[in-house]
Amino acid sequence: MAIEKTLVLLKPCTLQRALAGEIISIFEKKGLQICGMKMMQLDDAILSEHYAHLSAKPFFQRVKDSMMTAPVVALCLAGVDAVAAVRALAGPTNGRLATPGTIRGNYCMSFQENIVHASDSPETAAVELARFFRPEEIFSYRPATFDYLYANDEY
Repeated sequence: MAIEKTLVLLKPCTLQRALAGEIISIFEKKGLQICGMKMMQLDDAILSEHYAHLSAKPFFQRVKDSMMTAPVVALCLAGVDAVAAVRALAGPTNGRLATPGTIRGNYCMSFQENIVHASDSPETAAVELARFFRPEEIFSYRPATFDYLYANDEY
């Protein structure tokens, strides 16, 4: 298994509700490594590209409008099977249906205002990371705790 990198966006609702630190802490406590982090205000152009797969849906504009109400925090997280680990922590898209114990299960009641965006595959993660980060904004380093996170045959 290899170390993967994935994108997480802490949505405007997360910042408005002052949950950013708490949500980042969940990822860190799991053992995911922060390799990049920045706050940014998204605009229609980047959101039209990011959500292009939803462009035919009736809620496309609502999604974009929601994502522009306040800044987001973009994270690059790394770990073995990072994409799957992040999505398991996040829970299903609809917060009303998310299991308690997941981020969405604990922190939201909405399909749209659902705390985080998380890449859905390693391939998507690569594309999304390139959309939100320049190469020099993603760092590679070995955390001091690395040998206590994985067995030596897991990476």
